[in-house]
Amino acid sequence: MMMHPKKDIDYVEFYAEHLKMDNRYFEHQKTFIESQMRASRSFFSGMLEGDFKANARAYLRKVGLL
Repeated sequence: MMMHPKKDIDYVEFYAEHLKMDNRYFEHQKTFIESQMRASRSFFSGMLEGDFKANARAYLRKVGLL
C-alpha cells in the first residue's frame, strides 16, 4: 500500500523505507542536488563577479537574507 505523507517526518520515513528497498533513490537525489549546486554556482558566479564572497554578502543583504 502506498503511503501518502502528511507531515515532514512522514516524507523522511517514506524516503528511508524506499531507500532500503532500492538504493537508486539515493543516487537520483545525489545527482539532482549536484545539478542544482552547479546551476546555482553558475548563476551566481556570473552575477557576482570579482570578490565572490563580498559580492554575495552584499547581494544577500540587499534582498534581506542577511
